[in-house]
Amino acid sequence: MAKKIKQIAIYGKGGIGKSTTTSNLSAALSISGYRVMQFGCDPKSDSTNTLRNGQYIPTVLDTLREKNIVKTSEVVFEGFNGVYCVEAGGPAPGVGCAGRGIITAVQLFKQQNTFEELELDYVIYDVLGDVVCGGFAVPIREGIAEHVFTVSSADFMAIYAANNLFKGIHKYANNGGALLGGVIANSINQPYSRNIIDDFVRVTKTQVVEYVPRSVTVTQSELQGKTAIEAAPNSVQASVYMSLAARIAEHTESKVPSPLETAELRDWAARWGEQLLALEAGEVQGIAERI
Repeated sequence: MAKKIKQIAIYGKGGIGKSTTTSNLSAALSISGYRVMQFGCDPKSDSTNTLRNGQYIPTVLDTLREKNIVKTSEVVFEGFNGVYCVEAGGPAPGVGCAGRGIITAVQLFKQQNTFEELELDYVIYDVLGDVVCGGFAVPIREGIAEHVFTVSSADFMAIYAANNLFKGIHKYANNGGALLGGVIANSINQPYSRNIIDDFVRVTKTQVVEYVPRSVTVTQSELQGKTAIEAAPNSVQASVYMSLAARIAEHTESKVPSPLETAELRDWAARWGEQLLALEAGEVQGIAERI
């Protein structure tokens, strides 16, 4: 009987730390003894850089443009601790849908039974955005990914993107689409940030998988072209990523979230804005009284 491959999609708005989180997750899973492939789905093709010491690799679409027949061995490269690295790539600038690379790459790998031949335990798709493009929705819509996780900070636009993702999952859930495993809360250093994320998952009926703080360790590691798992394996930040990997490995049941309508989300955000203003005013008053 063939081994079951756990396929996971990680979503999040641009700049939220999604690729950083995904790469450290892949590295941590590999350290834990799993055979892992990271499948970069961003047209910038930089998802796997820190797994390969800052090196870019040829993308699936670029390679297909150069030749008619491509073997997946030509677009799969080994990174840190044996993590297999793939970049789907995108169309020529200004031409076509940026999600085309995902569709084409997934079809190619299916045709050549690549995941099975590599005896993978995990395929982790690093996917841009919040399902505004049909191509980026492929891992959800087609049920390619078994579980979906989103990286979000407590900032409104990150939560807005996460809520849009929840809408996409809700839309495709009855047609065999992937379900939501939960939120990876990123850049959580202040109590109010954690409180905001906790309230968001409460009202959307999901859960936080792990709280990841913002850390200079990540910056130092990425300046070396490495993950924190590789560059600083004994750091607090690396231990957080190892904890995240353990939670992902243990995760078995994903669900359909309950996204907020846009007006509901804005009302929810406005209430939190008022609370934070009141908190800030109280802190200023406290400082004034101490002076």
